Amino acid sequence: MHEVLTIGEVAERSGVATSALRFYEDQGLIRSERNDAGHRRYPRAVIRRVAFIVFAQKIGLSLEEIRAELAKLPSNRVPERSDWAQLSAAWAKRIRDRIAELERLQLGLTECIGCGCLSLDRCQFANPSDRAGRRGAGPRYWLNR
Repeated sequence: MHEVLTIGEVAERSGVATSALRFYEDQGLIRSERNDAGHRRYPRAVIRRVAFIVFAQKIGLSLEEIRAELAKLPSNRVPERSDWAQLSAAWAKRIRDRIAELERLQLGLTECIGCGCLSLDRCQFANPSDRAGRRGAGPRYWLNR
């Protein structure tokens, strides 16, 4: 087993494109070292960090939030399962909120979204006299404003 991985090996193992790995590195989310030829070499543990980044993005964390979370990991050793569990524990509410929002969106797929267009046949029933339009522009029922 190699102690370090090439960018291609990390991409293959993580399922993330090399361009994304370069971007993550530019953003300070992962680190590599350069060999004598100037090629990137990553420690094996970077695969866990990349998986964490992908997961965090899927639940809606911004790159800034991900960076802040990764900064909480120990710098003197490879992060362990308990480290990852501690970081992700606070995300349960965020995931539940996201699930509730998606369920609400699913239920409303055929309903008026409060855009104010009055173009759907149902809008005369779901949004009579453009009540949603008086609340402002855009999909008012989905923006919760």
